[in-house]
Amino acid sequence: MRAFVIDAPGKTRVAEVERPSPGPDEVLLRTRVVGMCGTDLSTFRGKNPLVTYPRIPGHEIAATIEETGSAVPEQFQVGLNVTLSPYTNCGKCASCRRGRVNACQFNQTLGVQREGAMKDYFVAPWNKLYVAEGLTIPELSIVEPLSVGFHAAARGRVASGDTVAVVGCGVVGLGAIAASAYRGARVIAIDVDDRKLAVAKEAGASHLINSRLTNIHDELVKVADGLGPDVIIEAVGTPATFRLAVEEVAFTGRVVYIGYAKEPVDYETRLFVMKELDILGSRNALDEFGTVIEALRGGRFPVDSIISRVVSLDEAGDALKAWSDDPGAFVKVQVSLE
Repeated sequence: MRAFVIDAPGKTRVAEVERPSPGPDEVLLRTRVVGMCGTDLSTFRGKNPLVTYPRIPGHEIAATIEETGSAVPEQFQVGLNVTLSPYTNCGKCASCRRGRVNACQFNQTLGVQREGAMKDYFVAPWNKLYVAEGLTIPELSIVEPLSVGFHAAARGRVASGDTVAVVGCGVVGLGAIAASAYRGARVIAIDVDDRKLAVAKEAGASHLINSRLTNIHDELVKVADGLGPDVIIEAVGTPATFRLAVEEVAFTGRVVYIGYAKEPVDYETRLFVMKELDILGSRNALDEFGTVIEALRGGRFPVDSIISRVVSLDEAGDALKAWSDDPGAFVKVQVSLE
């Protein structure tokens, strides 16, 4: 069978690999569509500290059950379309003991620390599967990245009446926007690209700020009644946006970091204390997959608007290069293995 491989930064190929067989608690899945995410782009650019090469990427998955192991429950029938949680958890570390398995110290995400799903077939434990009847194949493949954004909103305790600013309108940021609007918040979307901001409006943002054209502070003062947003969710991962979140959030507000900066960040730490801030990290997703599936079933997210390009396995390398060369031109690239 065929697989897409990132051999080294900037170097990709389509290779022949062995077709796997499921164990007793596993299913064999035929890959239908895999979304490329910022993690894959970082791997292609050589800026992902968690990855080793060569690596088969892919963890935003829509797949069909092809074969089941002997211990798999009967509801997981051959031919069923599914998505899945791509994370692992050890059950023993501090995070797992607290029930926060999404932040397992020893997590291995598909396509990052272990081989991903950008190949014709792969195996997965049945208890990682999510059945989402009524969703299309493209919708199934965006459940995972949206779940990451929904988890960030949960970490920020976003509630009705809050003003929430989301910095960065990639798919994860759009998930945070949709989740915050879903929770009844007033949402401000911040990005450098009007095309992404237009999608953010469809996802639930009521105010849009193009930070390339407008002073963010002045706009936030206007929109947030001079107080600053109650919650700022950072979904970019640069020192400048990390600082921005702390500087612009309201006193006693909450800052949630989804992205992580690739270099050290210098802070004016007195703001942490003076504002008595809650500064929170947000990693992966916990039990948000079901919430996202219900939101998609209800037509609450502009799926068609975020899919910038659908390519074949043979075209995946060129698509990654094009995305790397012009990040603003893409929201979501999907690889179809149909």
